[in-house]
Amino acid sequence: WGAVLKWGDSVKELSGGEAHTTNNRMELMAAISVLGALKRPARITITTDSQYVIKGMTEWIHGWKKRGWMNSQKKPVENQDLWMLLDEAALPHDVKWAWVKGHSGDAMNDRVDELARVQSQKFAGR
Repeated sequence: WGAVLKWGDSVKELSGGEAHTTNNRMELMAAISVLGALKRPARITITTDSQYVIKGMTEWIHGWKKRGWMNSQKKPVENQDLWMLLDEAALPHDVKWAWVKGHSGDAMNDRVDELARVQSQKFAGR
């Protein structure tokens, strides 16, 4: 996963990864890590090309929580551990979730993809 935090003229890049994981888990880890990097409550826009993260945090999570972390098919929510961490990490902040089309020439999204690619190569074959 990769993430770029930008405030004013300052930029901070974050990245990480895990062996034997999924893209969805890494998308969630990027958002969790961004929120975890904030030192105090903030108004923040998290821009991602992941519809999974966007829809999860703006639509699905409310029903999951009402149903005791079960999806609409009455099965446990996939990646529940990370959804719960992300939900908790977002609580002290005013978070706006924004979507950007992947591989569309968006400079920040392209940089995040490059950070994620580098991490992916580190974990390949483990």
